[in-house]
Amino acid sequence: MNILVTGAKGMVGTALVNNLKNICDGKNRTRPNIHIENIFEYDIESKYEDLDKYCAEADFVFNLAGVNRPNNTQDFMKENFGFADLLLNTLKKHNNKATIMLSSSIQAALTGRFENSAYGHSKKAGEELFFGYSDETGVKIAVYRFPNLMGHSKPKYNSAVSTFCWAIANDEEFTVNDRSTELELLYIDDLIEGMFDLLEGKERHCEFNGLEAVEKEDGRYCYIPITHKVTLGEIVDLLQEFKRQPENLMMPKIPEGSFAKKLYSLYLTYLPVKNFKYPLKMNIDNRGSFTELLHTQDCGQVSVNISRPGITKGQHWHNSKWEIFIVVAGHGLIQERNINTGEMVEFEVSGDKIEAIYMIPGWTHNIINLSETENLVTVMTCNEIFNPERPDTFFESV
Repeated sequence: MNILVTGAKGMVGTALVNNLKNICDGKNRTRPNIHIENIFEYDIESKYEDLDKYCAEADFVFNLAGVNRPNNTQDFMKENFGFADLLLNTLKKHNNKATIMLSSSIQAALTGRFENSAYGHSKKAGEELFFGYSDETGVKIAVYRFPNLMGHSKPKYNSAVSTFCWAIANDEEFTVNDRSTELELLYIDDLIEGMFDLLEGKERHCEFNGLEAVEKEDGRYCYIPITHKVTLGEIVDLLQEFKRQPENLMMPKIPEGSFAKKLYSLYLTYLPVKNFKYPLKMNIDNRGSFTELLHTQDCGQVSVNISRPGITKGQHWHNSKWEIFIVVAGHGLIQERNINTGEMVEFEVSGDKIEAIYMIPGWTHNIINLSETENLVTVMTCNEIFNPERPDTFFESV
């Protein structure tokens, strides 16, 4: 299959082309039914000769080209509708029956706050042009009215989310006019998966009730059902939480599929290179060091412990706190003794055979570096973040 992507250098176009290449090159095997031979990239700097050639050879067209911040509102119709007309006429010139996807906007509903939107009117005109082309030629078209899109794009342009991510990551000033303003956001990865569904003929269809997509098997429009409705205040609060993570080590809750998880990934793409790394506090003494790596809101913390040759650490027990010790380098011995029964167990551990050992509540425990020359490196997880006011840690030799 030869795929033409117009607007290939835009936010959506760049992400789509990158991921189409992953399939084409065999790097992404999650879509075995999609077979790609060539990806034709057309953008504002391309020549009509390129478009003509691509339209002759394409088996599928993603029309993402358009403007959303022209110098004057008249250019909305000229650029958005005008290019759509040029594209269809060029395909028609070559009698090409390739399926065409059109990237439209929810503003094309021309209702509510979008009733007088010049951008919306240009998108609506493009939709009707495509529907008419399908009626005339029998070509399959897929018109998507996208809500606000959320992906890596130029800040201070047309995405409040991108602007906030950039500003907070780079310590720049920003303004939130109304924290209660709600946005419906479609994340770029979900959009790309929706495009893959379309290539496989598994797209979802709908009609619109105002701005709301209502699923309908034979609907004129296509849509991607995974969107998130969040306020500007919620977005900014989350980003400020992400900003503090290197300082307090607290990883926010980012469950699978959540808006927070997607926003965190996007936020990281705006970090300046100097902030790709951040220091951790190493607690160092003559025995070695202990460094907290990560805190979580509901699963405790992760740390790394380094014991010098011959050193014994631990020698304490907990009422309810439990830990997991994972030796990743060196050679050591973990001992545990039940403080009530006296039962004792020992585990010889090594970075050559990585294993996880529970430190059980009510069992005093230690870890001994058996090497005379090498450090013992242990990754430790604990079910709670250390609280000096309630340490639940009591010295007692094994």
